[in-house]
Amino acid sequence: MNFLLLAVEQNTPFNYFPVALQLVIAVGFVAVMMVVTHLLGPKRRTKDKLINFESGIPSVGNARQPMGIKYFLVAILFVLFDVEVIFFYPYAVNFKALGTDGFFAVLLFVAFFLCGFIYIVKKGALEWED
Repeated sequence: MNFLLLAVEQNTPFNYFPVALQLVIAVGFVAVMMVVTHLLGPKRRTKDKLINFESGIPSVGNARQPMGIKYFLVAILFVLFDVEVIFFYPYAVNFKALGTDGFFAVLLFVAFFLCGFIYIVKKGALEWED
C-alpha cells in the first residue's frame, strides 16, 4: 500500500513546464513570423492599395450610420437558444442513467425556454417591420 502512495508523483510546478514551454514556443513563432513578414514583405504603398476595400464592392456613404436594434436582438436571441441546445447534449448522452428525475428536470428546462420564446413572440421581437 505504501508503495502505491510513493509511486504517485506530487503536483509540482515543474510538471507544468511542458505546457509553459509550448506556450512560449507558440507565442515566439507568431512573433517571429510577424517580424519576418514585415521585413520581407513588399513596401509599395499606392493610392489604390490604401483605399478601403470591402468584398469587392466600392464603399458608399458613411460607415458610422446607425443600424437597427432588431438585428442585434435577433443575434442575441439566436445565441440564447443555441446555448439551450448545447445543454441538451449531456442529457442525450446520459438519459438512461438520469431516469425519471432527469426527464422531469429537462422538461422543466424546456418549459422555461418555451415561456421565454412565447414572451419574445408576443413582444414582437422577431418581426422585422416596424
